[in-house]
Amino acid sequence: MQLPPADRTTSPFTGCTRAHWEAAADSLLAAVEPYATEDRALYHLPGDRASWSGRLSDGLEGYARTLLLAAFRRDEKALERYATGLAAGVSGVWPRIEDRSQPLVEAASIALALRLTRDLLWDRLDDGVRQRTAAWLADALTAEPWPCNWELFPVTVGGFLADIGYEPDASRAATARGLERIEQWYVGEGWYTDGDGRKYDYYNGWAMHLYPVLHAWLDEDEHLLALYGDRLSRHLADYARLFGGDGAPMHQGRSLTYRFATTAPLWLGALAGRTPLKPGETRRLASGALKYFLDRGAVDDRGLLSLGWHGPDESVLQGYSGPASPYWASKGFLGLLLPADHEVWTAPEEAAPAERADRVTPVGPPNWLLQSTRSDGVVRLHNHGSEDVRYDPYYTRLAYSTVTTPSDAYDNSVLVAGDPSRTGIEPLGVGEGWAASRHAAGGGARVTSVVLARGAVEVRAHLVAGAAPGTAVRVTGWSAPDGARAELVPAVGLDDDLTGVTVGDATLFVALARLTAEADPDPLAKAVAVTASGEDELTVRWSEGPDVRVRLDGVGVHVD
Repeated sequence: MQLPPADRTTSPFTGCTRAHWEAAADSLLAAVEPYATEDRALYHLPGDRASWSGRLSDGLEGYARTLLLAAFRRDEKALERYATGLAAGVSGVWPRIEDRSQPLVEAASIALALRLTRDLLWDRLDDGVRQRTAAWLADALTAEPWPCNWELFPVTVGGFLADIGYEPDASRAATARGLERIEQWYVGEGWYTDGDGRKYDYYNGWAMHLYPVLHAWLDEDEHLLALYGDRLSRHLADYARLFGGDGAPMHQGRSLTYRFATTAPLWLGALAGRTPLKPGETRRLASGALKYFLDRGAVDDRGLLSLGWHGPDESVLQGYSGPASPYWASKGFLGLLLPADHEVWTAPEEAAPAERADRVTPVGPPNWLLQSTRSDGVVRLHNHGSEDVRYDPYYTRLAYSTVTTPSDAYDNSVLVAGDPSRTGIEPLGVGEGWAASRHAAGGGARVTSVVLARGAVEVRAHLVAGAAPGTAVRVTGWSAPDGARAELVPAVGLDDDLTGVTVGDATLFVALARLTAEADPDPLAKAVAVTASGEDELTVRWSEGPDVRVRLDGVGVHVD
């Protein structure tokens, strides 16, 4: 991918300007064009993998997600090609939108693109194509979504159809129904769960916030924009802390192959005027993520986004991941809707949160503790409340970071009798410098866990109850990549192999941990000391700062 020279005057951190984003969009659009069918209705990208929806649906996905990119770019020549494909697609090529089917997802991208480019695409179509397109999209108004972020796809389609006057009552009803359904998943402080349970990940930003805010903004509905925009603004205060100093997003959750789609809510806050971030900080975070992936092989030698994270990587895929799935990265180009003279493009870049100071931040709704260090830009997420066992290990590990990936060796886990299970996660609270939870472990045991963090150092304590006396317990820490250092040191109840055995009804195990990219950090023993008093109490003495007393019992965790 050929990009303009770096501009270190306005973008001292990344060198990227609006011209870089435009060039990246143009390159991605040009690279997919050869893979369109002759009628341009489907984009069959190369590779031997198909999603569980099949080749036809995957081809529609290729059309819809790259159309979204052309819409954000407002590329008239590209949009002409997509107009041709639209006419063919709604004339019998595309599969119908049915209950819980993938075309419902892609319909939302098509409807959003048409709404954003009405003057460039929709208004130039002949009436027959418009009628057939509206009729094809209208099936989304009554198709049953999966009970999660999918509820927002009829909202997006309904918003467009109401805008063009097609079945306005049914369109508005579908929009209202979808917005009403997501209310049951809003848990406060800017956070949603992705459906029932405690599924917290990037879908908060690139789905749960994106579609309602865009709908309110396009509808010019000040009431809805205040409601959803204020939620987005609060969310961004936490969200901005999920990016490392190198631009990397947090490696946690599903659909990670969407890569720099993680930047969509950053741009959205600026677009809607609902963000706590300074303009230069927004661009620094977004451009940092784009540069992070482009510099690490996300685009192959054909100019295509691969199925993976850096390059191809099947470990981050799900059954619904098809050849064109990565092109939901198109959402990351939302910032191109902002005019070139908008301050988010003209203001000098400012440091990201991870670059400004060491920080340990409790995040209440998901019961996370975010730990970042300025010296190396590493951000760590201590997970004491997010769970979706369908996609283990990207939800069930105790910790994630911007420089590590979950390993097959069960990093950041507690293994009871060799079993790494962590299910039924029950959040027990977060506070200044700590987070705690309880979960079901192997053999019917229950593990109550608390992490305390300061700088790059962690104290991890686990009270194992309900296991037979003599049961082996092993704790694991970070699996460090090249350029980083991982440490795990036994403190209470563990031997040098980080293994111990249960004694009595409940047994306490404590280890000191650290993940750092510093070349020569001080020994862990100099940073913190831990002493146990009784079977469920300990005192943590930081080298700098007050002592902390922790009690883990059958009721919960108490930190003071």
